[in-house]
Amino acid sequence: MSGGVHSSGSRAFDVVVIAASYGGPAAVGEVCAALPADFPATVLVVQHRPPTIDTFLATALGRRAALPVTLARGGQRVGDSGILVVPARHSGTIGVDGLLDLVPSASHRLADPLMASVAQRHGPRALGVVLTGRLDDGAAGVRALKRAGGRSVVQEPATAVAGDMPSAALATGCVDLVMPLDRIAATLVALTMAPGAADLFRVPPSPWATVAA
Repeated sequence: MSGGVHSSGSRAFDVVVIAASYGGPAAVGEVCAALPADFPATVLVVQHRPPTIDTFLATALGRRAALPVTLARGGQRVGDSGILVVPARHSGTIGVDGLLDLVPSASHRLADPLMASVAQRHGPRALGVVLTGRLDDGAAGVRALKRAGGRSVVQEPATAVAGDMPSAALATGCVDLVMPLDRIAATLVALTMAPGAADLFRVPPSPWATVAA
């Protein structure tokens, strides 16, 4: 893919972007707590929240997760195992050097630019997850992932506190898997770590989906 740098190795995906909003801290916590200590991909978490509780999510995840959890910093390298929590009211991009550039944003769409950048950088080795939340953040992101050959997993709306974000992602026709919340972590582990599993769940976009940029 033009402009992309795709890593090699035993893992199927290099970066997983998890997006959530209303009801997200509990959902993100459940997913991250169930990832094993040897989960090999970088996990980038975008959770809509006010700056007054900016560090709370990273601290709470750190208490539950087997993976190391840190509040993301600009200039941090993306590619090592661990969970990076994007600061409140920020999105981000991944440069050609693999470094994270944090971008302040007043928009409710914080996940879309990050997913698009990860898709451009990592192509078919990028994976997006859309969890509970209102409005439609993540919908453009799953389109970008599909264009780049990446994959997306969406929480089954019926299991979400707020089903808007998962439903908006599903409406694109570009989602690969729809799972209840309690099965998403196992799905990420299987897709990323089980040999050949990612290829088994490569789903073409719906015929009516708009995938072009």
